[in-house]
Amino acid sequence: MNFVALDFETANHQRHSACSVALTVVRKSQIVDHYYSLIKPETEFFWRNVQVHGITEKDVQNSPSFPEVWEKIMPFFTEKKLIVAHNLPFDRGVLQGCLDYYQLQQPHFQTLCTVQSSRKLITEIPNHKLNTVCDHLGIGLENHHNALEDSNACAAILLYLEEHFGTDPLKKLVKYV
Repeated sequence: MNFVALDFETANHQRHSACSVALTVVRKSQIVDHYYSLIKPETEFFWRNVQVHGITEKDVQNSPSFPEVWEKIMPFFTEKKLIVAHNLPFDRGVLQGCLDYYQLQQPHFQTLCTVQSSRKLITEIPNHKLNTVCDHLGIGLENHHNALEDSNACAAILLYLEEHFGTDPLKKLVKYV
């Protein structure tokens, strides 16, 4: 499989408040590259978000803005690319929120949610949170809510599903946005 696993962390509840992003690039079912960046949002940090991911306003004070980061990652978001995320509605919502906020063109691409695919294929676990699925599958996740660790874990989940269930059940869950 070829895909890019995506993960965002946000400064607060606003969808345009991305404060970090990570991409894990998979080609021929092998992780071949990574991208990670802190992002300086144009909004304040909410204490609860900081408590979850540990990123503060001070951490991002010299970081690029979302439009600067988008210039680097935009090539991964094309019609022929498959973008994967664990809880895709959240990460896709952050991407769309940032693009709308900065008046950048919305790309079209294929999507697959590893929460949804793991729910369909791994039914014996109590929930399908990232850490629960990783624990069940023996996938290391030492720093949950670090965007790069989470995107790597998401990629590993999909690779596990491909290896154990094949691509046919996964193809049925791919959507185009």
